[in-house]
Order: sequence, then C-alpha cells, then structure tokens
Amino acid sequence: MVRSDSDSSNMSEKRPSDHQRIPESFRALHKGSFPYGDPHAYGPGKNSHPLPSIPSFGKLKNSKAELGPCGWILVAVSLLLVVITFPLSIWICIKIVKEYERVIIFRLGRILQGGAKGPGLFFILPCTDTMIKVDMRTISFDIPPQEVLTKDSVTISVDGVVYYRVQNATLAVANITNADSATRLLAQTTLRNALGTKNLSQILSDREEIAHHMQSTLDDATDDWGIKVERVEIKDVKLPVQLQRAMAAEAEAAREARAKVIAAEGEMNASRALKEASMVITESPAALQLRYLQTLTTIAAEKNSTIVFPLPIDMLQGLMGSKH
Repeated sequence: MVRSDSDSSNMSEKRPSDHQRIPESFRALHKGSFPYGDPHAYGPGKNSHPLPSIPSFGKLKNSKAELGPCGWILVAVSLLLVVITFPLSIWICIKIVKEYERVIIFRLGRILQGGAKGPGLFFILPCTDTMIKVDMRTISFDIPPQEVLTKDSVTISVDGVVYYRVQNATLAVANITNADSATRLLAQTTLRNALGTKNLSQILSDREEIAHHMQSTLDDATDDWGIKVERVEIKDVKLPVQLQRAMAAEAEAAREARAKVIAAEGEMNASRALKEASMVITESPAALQLRYLQTLTTIAAEKNSTIVFPLPIDMLQGLMGSKH
C-alpha cells in the first residue's frame, strides 16, 4: 500500500519529538543530573559538549533548598533525637565561639547559608552538622633561609618574616586544604623569585622596596584563599665568607685612599697658610723677632735645660761684611 504525502505529513505531525517522549515526572526527577545543560545534547550526532564550570565558594547558595527530601528527613530525625534526649543533648548542640574565632558549619556536607558563624553562642545538630573553627588573629612565621642566586651571579642566603591573617573564613576552609602551609610555601617561592631578579647591591640597599613587592605579590596570590598578607620583612642577608673578605678589603682600600686624599688636602692648605704668613712677616721685620721671642717662651715653659737662641740673620750678615 502506498501512502500519500498528506498521510505522511499527518503522521509526522502526530509523532512526538524526543524531548516530548520523556515524561514530565522523569525530567523533574532528574533535573540537575546533567551538569552540562540540556540532556539531549549528549545524544548521537553531537560533536561537542560544553565544559563544566569551576565551582566557586564566593557566593554561597541556599543550602536549605539543596538538601532534598532525604536530607530533610535526616535533619528531622536528628532534631527529634535532640528533643528526646533533652536536656542531655543541650551540652552537645550548643557551642561557644570566642571573639577572635569563626566557625564554618557543614550540614550534610554543605555549608550553611550565611557562611561563617560567631562570635558568641549558636546551635548545631549533633548527627548532621560538623564544624570547623578558624582563627582570625594575625599569624606570623619565619621564612627559612633560602639560597638565592642573584642577577650578578652571587649566591646569598636570605630569610624573612611574614604576617598574615584570615580575612574570609569560608574561603579559607572551602577553597584550600591547608591555608597556613600553602602560604608558607608560597612565601618561600616568592622570596626566591623576587631576589633572583636583583643585583647584590640592590638587595642590600632596597630591602623595603623588595619587601613591599613581596607583600603585594603574596596578597594577590592568596586572595582566593581568604588570606590577607599584612606585612613582609627581610631579616638577614648572609654572604659567603670569601665575598665578605673581598668586600672588606675593598672597603679598607677605599678608606686608605680617602685618608691619603684628606692628608694631601691638609698639606696643601697648610702650605697656603704658611705662604700667607711669610708674606705678612716680610712686610714687617720686627714680626720675625717677635716670633723668635714667642718660641723662646714656649721652650722655657717646658723646663728644658738647653735653650737654643737663634741669631738674627741681619747680625750675621753684618759680621760677614765687617770681615770682608
């Protein structure tokens, strides 16, 4: 039997599509089971699939709406157990958090709405809730001595200290396994990278600039972990023994050179002063005699047994002229 075009078109209109053949209850039950979008995108003939998105804990969703029926049943059973065992259960359910602490509560594996709790008094369910305490105070740690090769090929050992605090307790718990250990390792790597691009003279003179650069780099890197790096300081720069001797010899030679220059400048100034004094004395012959008398007074004050009395040159010239 041959079907007409009208019959075939009517049958195609009556045939449900693939999306219509799936019952509404099935689609409602499995809603959210396909994390990449439409479930029909995984059928034959589809060449590409969308990539999954990376989970972000910056904005927490409503955990109460995501518990599901089984989760609500477990929460109800846990609450009923607390009511039955009251007042003994009150010691397990009520927790106290100090002023410098925050608590992240997980209910059936999900972070409760509102993020971190505290400080003060709060209530948890003993069977379905787990909590993690986070210290919000400033923490300091020493960077172990790092062997660094500078830009001018000098090997030095540098250590430092870092001050940081937890700024967002939720990110510090949900985004990284151990924020303290990760910050310590990152500080060591940042110290080596920052000093490897500097000369030895720059490291010794620009410590504050290097510390500020390290602080900004660490702060940007740990922002996703909820960590705030407040301060970074370079404590000590240890040089090799041979380099210390070479630098000491160079500094000693520089000091000797400066001392010779200063002595030469002093002699030059003294000669100029003597020249000016001789010009003053030549203008008045009596000034030379007064200078002789001052010299005799100085010698006599020292209680010497021998006194040298200089003769005037004019007298000697007169004696020599009389002999001739």
